[in-house]
Amino acid sequence: MPANKKYFSSTWQRLLKITAGFIGGFILTQSFFMIFIQFFKNAASLITLQFAGFIVWVALMIIAFLTKNGFKIWGVYLLLSAFFVLLIYVIP
Repeated sequence: MPANKKYFSSTWQRLLKITAGFIGGFILTQSFFMIFIQFFKNAASLITLQFAGFIVWVALMIIAFLTKNGFKIWGVYLLLSAFFVLLIYVIP
């Protein structure tokens, strides 16, 4: 039984979701964990953050594919990344 056509997203929306999942999720993950690096400045926490960062990145990719609009998820990811980058520069 073929899938219902009304549940398919357009090609551009699919491309936006894929790029938001890979690129936007990676940028958001890196900016989020840079805040933790500001707080914990030892080498052991950096290794732990690499493993946790991969898990968060995968979760953000899944969230990007679950949304209906690719523009909205890009906006959310970029706004959160900008907020985290702002916090990085504000925190001494």
